[in-house]
Amino acid sequence: MAALPDTLRDTRDRTLRLVDGLDHETLHEPLAPIMSPLVWDLGHIAAYEDLWCVHRLAGEPLLREDLAAVYDAFETPRAARAEVELLDRDGAGEYLERVRSRTLSVLADRGPSDLHELVLRHELQHTETMRQALFLGGRSGGFPSAMPSFAGEPDFLEIPAGAFLMGAGDDGFAYDNERPQHEVEVPSFRITRTPITNATFLSFVEGGGYVRREWWSDEGWSWKEEYDITHPLAWTGADEHPVQHVSWFEADAFARSLGARLPTEVEWERAATWNHGTALDGVGLVWEWTSTEFDGYPGFSAYPYPEYSQVFFRRSHRVLRGGSWAASPRVATRTFRNWDLPQRRQIFSGLRLVKETS
Repeated sequence: MAALPDTLRDTRDRTLRLVDGLDHETLHEPLAPIMSPLVWDLGHIAAYEDLWCVHRLAGEPLLREDLAAVYDAFETPRAARAEVELLDRDGAGEYLERVRSRTLSVLADRGPSDLHELVLRHELQHTETMRQALFLGGRSGGFPSAMPSFAGEPDFLEIPAGAFLMGAGDDGFAYDNERPQHEVEVPSFRITRTPITNATFLSFVEGGGYVRREWWSDEGWSWKEEYDITHPLAWTGADEHPVQHVSWFEADAFARSLGARLPTEVEWERAATWNHGTALDGVGLVWEWTSTEFDGYPGFSAYPYPEYSQVFFRRSHRVLRGGSWAASPRVATRTFRNWDLPQRRQIFSGLRLVKETS
């Protein structure tokens, strides 16, 4: 495994490559109403690292205390980020460099900590969020050039009934909402071996999927009618690639149209870890919606701060699993829980289906 300073550097290189060559407008203006200006993300990454890897870990004063509120995700919500004074490209770059120098100094003095892993994964998650903004702003496409294809109709695999340990164990880093690990008993079910493809979802669209009221929940139908939704936010990739940029509402309606449903979060993790994790194909290509509302596991304890996940519990967010082509595998483990509102489509989100065993 690479040494921590090398991993920190490689992660930063990944972030900077994403914004290299972008013009001033692309960096400084919100590319979509629900997204932050990209230059805010850069300053936020620096402020977050300084807070956890220097201030909290070593007790040092913040490098720029005057910027703490500006780059705090709760103090300055997305709707306000284009209205406050932000560091420009050069200022954000200098802030990143100076914070990194402080981080490496503390690391040399105190050694590695869980907080370094928190900061690494935080930055990796922001690079995916920035990719979402670039997509919504028409500055980038969808899938990378090399992407697995899945031909034909969905193939259902039966997962036998049984108990398994759900969530992350005590060893290594995990987010608070992945713990505590707990045993869950799961009845047998059938799940599609691969994510649903563009071609299969197109059949739903062409078959009246967006006009057949009986396939939609009340809330989903109201959302669809209000915004005149008639297809996924974008068709990206070939017919045999997983469909993406679909909301939970669309995924739920699609499942109902085939007499199926979305997997529960428990079913998804059971299938993704069953038989040594070899049962499902295509995990990590698109985030996969589940039917589960985001909440803490039994015995949940917030770490390292309540605002990471606890404030989103039981507030209509649905859980997504598996990762996407834009997410780092370091973040998107088999126990990682992503979440978003059911109407959101900027995420690289798709689905797979579940049916009951006969």
